[in-house]
Amino acid sequence: MTDTSTLREPLLAAAQTLKLELSDAQIDKLLAYLGLIQKWNKVYNLTAVRDPRAMLTQHLVDSLSLVPALRRHAAGRPLRLMDVGSGGGLPGVVLAICDPTLDVTCVDAVAKKASFIKQVAAELGLANLHGEHSRVEQLKAPAFDLITSRAFASLLDFTALTRSHLKPGAIWLAMKGQHPADELAALPADLDVFHVEQLQVPGLEAQRCLIWIRPKTEG
Repeated sequence: MTDTSTLREPLLAAAQTLKLELSDAQIDKLLAYLGLIQKWNKVYNLTAVRDPRAMLTQHLVDSLSLVPALRRHAAGRPLRLMDVGSGGGLPGVVLAICDPTLDVTCVDAVAKKASFIKQVAAELGLANLHGEHSRVEQLKAPAFDLITSRAFASLLDFTALTRSHLKPGAIWLAMKGQHPADELAALPADLDVFHVEQLQVPGLEAQRCLIWIRPKTEG
């Protein structure tokens, strides 16, 4: 596997900036996951980013920025989460490593990317991580408490394609770059955008935000 030991200190520093308490075992697994991405990138076409340090910031740390918000929402409850258009497992694999109480299903329409997720789950011993090869609108699975995406589609397509997979009371968490005013305006009236928060990604200059959405309740 690719040597990722030089990335331990930058990863620890990023976690500290995000006020994330991660165990040594979790840091080890995050670095091992990064090593697997590097090792299998040519085979699975997981990312256009090749530099390990850039990969750490743009992929791993970017995904880690979601964890504090997710922990606030989950509050220790065992929840089922679907990561749509997961690709190489971002943010799904990172979330599965950081929160063992989450049951994470990474869904991708590309078979070899879903296969990579299964390989990661096996190699890192993540019983709470699953890879599914399917178009999300055709997926057969029990409903989820949380549905997330990172650069999957417009908010309109993201919510429309996955709405049938929401449990009652469930929410969407969409990771976006700049505040997507046009996309928010295009959402149907029966959806409630109840929170938008800026995400601070250590080492990344680009803007990031997290959009919280839920169906409006009747009455």
